[in-house]
Amino acid sequence: MATRPVTVIRGADEPFWRAAREGRLVYQWCPGCRRAVFPGRIACPECLSPALTWLTSTGRGTVYSYTVVRRTRHPYFAARVPYVVALVDMAEGFRLLATLEAQPEAVAVGMPVRVRFEPLGEAFGMPVFRPDPDGAVGDP
Repeated sequence: MATRPVTVIRGADEPFWRAAREGRLVYQWCPGCRRAVFPGRIACPECLSPALTWLTSTGRGTVYSYTVVRRTRHPYFAARVPYVVALVDMAEGFRLLATLEAQPEAVAVGMPVRVRFEPLGEAFGMPVFRPDPDGAVGDP
């Protein structure tokens, strides 16, 4: 069976991937302009402050947009088509792209979702989302 491709962990994203390995979704917060920053950076893209701190997300969000992948060349994903890739608006104010574990016909914009982590060996955890039947749009 083919293995899932993974990213190279380096630089400002290292704390994100370390937390993902532990089953936590983290993002940066800028105290200067009071906004969430994602992905990890060395300075706030809004006010350029280097005083960013890492916070843990609730893991709850809503689907902003999505697409259904029906063809792929990578063997790992070929066995999984069709599958959903979604842009998820997190309750804390940042957006991320991830796989959504749901039947394509069941997915809708605004759908509440919750993160979980797919373990990829001992050194890696990949954030993926599932529908959250207990969630409501706008719930933190």
